[in-house]
Amino acid sequence: MLVYAIFMTDKDDKQARLAEALRANLRKRKAQARAQPAPAPEPGAPSEPDAPSGE
Repeated sequence: MLVYAIFMTDKDDKQARLAEALRANLRKRKAQARAQPAPAPEPGAPSEPDAPSGE
């Protein structure tokens, strides 16, 4: 039973490390996206989509 408890603790630790790594990666990617300038709109493309008329 003790071996099982140690295994689960290691598994929980691994999941916690993975979750933290994923959060750090997401923060990094968001910071990179904010640092890049917004892409220029394509010529001839509408700048904003039309609002629904509600009909």
